[in-house]
Amino acid sequence: MKYIEEFRDGDLARNLARSIHAEVRPDRRYNLMEFCGGHTHAIARFGVEDLLPAAVTMIHGPGCPVCVLPVGRIENAIAIAREPGVTLCTYADLMRVPAAGGRSLLRARADGADVRMVYSTMDALRIARDEPDRRVVFFAIGFETTTPPTALALLQAAAAGLDNFSVFCNHVLTPAAMQAILDSPDAPGAAAVPLDGFVGPAHVSTVIGSRPYEVFATDHGKPVVIAGFEPLDVLQAVLMLVRQVNDGRHQVENEYTRAVTRDGNAKAQALMAQVFEPRPTFEWRGLGLVPHSALRIRDAYSRWDAERLFDVPPLAVPDHKACQCGPILRGVKRPADCKLFGTACTPETPLGSCMVSSEGACAAHWTYGRFRDAAPARESA
Repeated sequence: MKYIEEFRDGDLARNLARSIHAEVRPDRRYNLMEFCGGHTHAIARFGVEDLLPAAVTMIHGPGCPVCVLPVGRIENAIAIAREPGVTLCTYADLMRVPAAGGRSLLRARADGADVRMVYSTMDALRIARDEPDRRVVFFAIGFETTTPPTALALLQAAAAGLDNFSVFCNHVLTPAAMQAILDSPDAPGAAAVPLDGFVGPAHVSTVIGSRPYEVFATDHGKPVVIAGFEPLDVLQAVLMLVRQVNDGRHQVENEYTRAVTRDGNAKAQALMAQVFEPRPTFEWRGLGLVPHSALRIRDAYSRWDAERLFDVPPLAVPDHKACQCGPILRGVKRPADCKLFGTACTPETPLGSCMVSSEGACAAHWTYGRFRDAAPARESA
């Protein structure tokens, strides 16, 4: 399959690994954060870390949209779902994310709430058309990748006068989260875990382009290499970052040229700007309150804003006291550092969101057994 099989070629992967080994200097370490959960998944699935020299450390970032949603917003969604006449639609992973006291949307459904799994915003819109006597709420999450479809659904609802449809908006913004990682006192940008560069997200960058990352290179001196999700993409990005670090450069480079441009998708950006505006602040699991890091629905579309229709209050609800999902999302801990990992917390019995989502670091490490070797042998050059 074009753009898949050729990016999983084992011989090419080993050649790239040898190049990385040859470029790495013996007197330094390279701490690289893959921001996107899709990259974390690919690294675990294909054993990318096993090909890297010991001096290169991959740090998992907060690029999993299910993982970064705080408990308070899950509680809000459960409360909406329990309202009379409401049908709440969302993605499968979100239904299993634990809230306070072991609650979840899945348990709310078992208790009688009408909570339905959908594959897209348009599925929820169709339900609203087919069932006009139900108040259909789409629980929207995701980075810039999934925001344009939500905007399109709101525009279609407005055009059709579909007043029984609304959106509980939880769309978040990638550059703001990267900024928060660098600003956090115990995050990889600080002394606790020095950060030498970012592997930039793939799908997000097809929408926003590479331009928004330039501030991290110019103002923070952190190189960014945007990479696709295949193992050769990730290895090539690591090689490009190692070379930048060795040269003392800090630039934004684009490995994923087959899909990403500097300016991104102008139509998608215009669609988002028409329907959404930045929130002054928004809570992220693991990062706390991050300014201008999320979107809300503009006043012109307030009739379809579930947050206003149901008068959703801000809730600050702590995570499970033993769960280390927050530090894992900041990159200061790895999944196996959590005492719950693989014992009380598994994909079948998740206690934290990082074990629920397929893009979560804990789920990726568990699924592909990356935790079984505390110090995996790295292939020599």
